[in-house]
Amino acid sequence: MVLSKIASQSDVSVHSTFASRYVRNSLPRFKMPENSIPKEAAFQIINDELMLDGNPRLNLASFVTTWMEPECDKLMMDSINKNYVDMDEYPVTTELQNRCVNMIAHLFNAPLGDSEAAVGVGTVGSSEAIMLAGLAFKRKWQNKRKAEGKPYDKPNIVTGANVQVCWEKFARYFEVELKEVKLREGYYVMDPVQAVEMVDENTICVAAILGSTLNGEFEDVKLLNDLLVEKNKETGWDTPIHVDAASGGFIAPFLYPELEWDFRLPLVKSINVSGHKYGLVYAGIGWVIWRSKEDLPEELIFHINYLGADQPTFTLNFSKGSSQVIAQYYQLIRLGYEGYRNVMENCHENAMVLKEGLEKTGSFNIVSKDDGVPLVAFSLKDNKRHDEFEISEMLRRYGWIVPAYTMPADAQHITVLRVVIREDFSRTLAERLVLDIQKVLHELDTLPAKVNAKLAMADEENGKNGTVKKTAIETQREITAYWKKYVSEKKTNKKQIC
Repeated sequence: MVLSKIASQSDVSVHSTFASRYVRNSLPRFKMPENSIPKEAAFQIINDELMLDGNPRLNLASFVTTWMEPECDKLMMDSINKNYVDMDEYPVTTELQNRCVNMIAHLFNAPLGDSEAAVGVGTVGSSEAIMLAGLAFKRKWQNKRKAEGKPYDKPNIVTGANVQVCWEKFARYFEVELKEVKLREGYYVMDPVQAVEMVDENTICVAAILGSTLNGEFEDVKLLNDLLVEKNKETGWDTPIHVDAASGGFIAPFLYPELEWDFRLPLVKSINVSGHKYGLVYAGIGWVIWRSKEDLPEELIFHINYLGADQPTFTLNFSKGSSQVIAQYYQLIRLGYEGYRNVMENCHENAMVLKEGLEKTGSFNIVSKDDGVPLVAFSLKDNKRHDEFEISEMLRRYGWIVPAYTMPADAQHITVLRVVIREDFSRTLAERLVLDIQKVLHELDTLPAKVNAKLAMADEENGKNGTVKKTAIETQREITAYWKKYVSEKKTNKKQIC
């Protein structure tokens, strides 16, 4: 949710161009109009405003799917009026959700018998899935501590500093301490050794990331499991693992089937995955799978009957559409294992094309790994004249949305650009992006280095005053801070108009 703001008091009306053949009067911008308008006018007014949105296909910041087949689009539109929670009224939709849960559980090597049903649920996205998994860990830990007569008021989770913000939300909303393993230059994921050292008797779980948002790298879940097994033996604890596979859950089984990260590891008790990322469904679907029924406390499951029959439910949301669930089932049966493997291999190959093109420019260091989520994260070799934020800003002139950001603690001085390779990002687009980046680099080289010039003047002034000259890393941090502030102010100004 974005908090809304009323930006301009000077123009509080929405004006129409083509819709003026239906409506001559402007509409209030922040209040409901008193009178109705023709449907054609409403469509045209909204359509005109939406033209200013970016092109989703060129939004290389997002992992979220932006293209599906027309047949699946039709299925989604045909089911858009079905409420997902009305299980008694829409039993087939419920059945399709259960099939998806079981297919994904088998994909993650859940230890299920031949006729045993998997334990899991569809969610709005991985954020809700992580909340549910976290609540299950917290309640199970509390129940055990109560039974042992020990304090249960200070739970914590151990993660890397590279976790997605939804983990911080869970910790804050549900009063769980978040213990973060700091990053370091050249190592941008959680160190399993440091993570296990931070585990104590109040740790409800260790969260490992299969596909870091920052650079796409898979964390070493196998090593984490082995180290944690030893610590549990030494201490008598039974600290479990949750795998946040939001980005990598639909990649690893197809590109790296021998990699042990899932329920093959005994301490992995739950896994979340985003269907709307590499599950290849439009935004609004995630999944959380538990190893067994014992890992999901029964008291967290609610039973309702006011929709027509007894229905167990474990979600934070209640009403939501059925379209994404149906779309996920379509993709699973339409593509099958072979189809998903082909898509993921193609994404990986296009990522390598982009990586090689960037390396040939001689201007960038590649921060991402070849194995992992198909993305390319890169930083300038020399950012004395211009930096990554300027490149990101200028690429928008060509239609590209490529984010620039700083790494978390303790690697804040590292700034990177990141391009996510989705199914709809072709080799041709990869080659075109490299050409446009080269154009931007050339344009920047012809421009004065504004920020550095200001800093150089400041350094010179400080030198006159007897102040100690800044080191190169201090200068870079100051440049980064300046551009973060600059970009933030520009975004704030854009968001002023609702």
